[in-house]
Parts: sequence; C-alpha cells; structure tokens
Amino acid sequence: MQENNSMEFTHDGIFQWLAQFAYQPMTVYGLLVAMMVMSSFGLPIPEEVTLLSVGLLAYMGANPDQYPPPYEGAPVVNPIFLAALATVVVFSTDFLIYCIGRFWGRKLITHPYMARMFSPALLERAESFTRKYGMLATGIFRFTPGIRFPGHLLCGMLKFSPWKFGMIDGLAVMISVPTQVLLLAFYGEHIMGALKQFKTAVLAVLGVALIAFIAVKLRDKYRNRNQRAEEIAVEAIAAEAQHPNPPVPPRP
Repeated sequence: MQENNSMEFTHDGIFQWLAQFAYQPMTVYGLLVAMMVMSSFGLPIPEEVTLLSVGLLAYMGANPDQYPPPYEGAPVVNPIFLAALATVVVFSTDFLIYCIGRFWGRKLITHPYMARMFSPALLERAESFTRKYGMLATGIFRFTPGIRFPGHLLCGMLKFSPWKFGMIDGLAVMISVPTQVLLLAFYGEHIMGALKQFKTAVLAVLGVALIAFIAVKLRDKYRNRNQRAEEIAVEAIAAEAQHPNPPVPPRP
C-alpha cells in the first residue's frame, strides 16, 4: 500500500515538472553552486532546501521508469559528483566568510546595510557565545541554519585559528552536506512515500506558520506606527514648551 502511495505521489504535477531537470545535469550543478554561495552569504533560503532538492533530482534521473527522459541516452544528474560538489562549495564559502571576517569584519559591520543585520545587542550575544564555547562554536554554527553567516564571520573577527576552523567546519560539512544529497538520491522512494502520508499535515503546518508570520509582521508594523506617533507627539510638546507662542496683544 505504501508503494502505491509513493507511486501516486511521484506523478504529482510539481514532481513531473521537476523531472525535466534530472536530465539537465550541467544546469543542476550550476544552480547548486549559485544557491550554496548565496545561502552561505545570508540568503533567506536554508541550504538544506537546495541539497534535498538536487538529491531528489538525482533520484529521478536514476529512475527513468517513473520519470521518463526526454530522449534515449539523455545525461542524468550524478549523485556522487553532486554530493562532492556540494561539499566542496559549502566548505569553500564557509572559509571565505571566515577570511572576510578575519581581515575586514570590523569595518564591514559598520556599513549601513550590515549594521541592520548585526545589531549591537546581537553582536554582543554572539561574541559572548563564541568566546565561551571557542572552536566548538564553529561546529554549532554549521548545524544551525540562520546564524551560519554571522557565526562564521565572527569566528574570523575573533581571530580563531584558520587551521582549527577549517578542520572543525570541514568535518561538520562532510557529515551534514553529502548525507542529505545521498539520502534523497538513493532512498527517494521511501522518503517520498512518507511525504505522501504527511503531505496534508505538512501543508497545514506551513499554512499556520505563514498566517502567524503575517500576523506578527502586521502587529509589529501597527506597534511601530503607534510608537512613532507617540514620539512625534512628545517631540511636538517639547518643542512647544521650549518655544511657546508669544501672547496675542489685546485688540483696541
């Protein structure tokens, strides 16, 4: 029964659309590199999404009976090369961010754009955490989406040993990155069967999360608007107190 559900799931429209890229390996490799670089530099799309997506494409290419190629002998995405490429790109970008932090980090965070990302309070907490856990923080940052970019930048700013950073981050990358790609590439049928069972629940959770996110944004916007209105009113009262209007002389 589970196998039938999996087969039905593979014929969903989105998967049939994705299947065309399973036979365009150079496009997939190029997109993988681009997305990994942008994710490492703070793109708000977790790299896990990209890794699982390309792993799924490798699975599709290895199963032409379910996802027929456009023509006989069409090239397919190679899962081993895909995993190796992702590993090299992720480690290289992590180390590049470390080097940027080591040589230009203090100047970089004073830039207006970066200052919005690195508030003084955030920097103080992150720096305290990094100093407390030392090189262990490098591995923690690698396994924590959302703080990888500022975390690796801080490791460079705090002058952590480049050899130790490379060793710990490299080990963490080798554990986390290729496994995600290869799991989908080799066991996609079982994973997609599970997705079939939980698809409705996942969509419901995502819908609730989206509604909650919108509600929080609207609340913050309304709160900021009211706070700004109060500040303007206080400023107006203070200005009035400092420069009162002169008395109007009586009319003769």
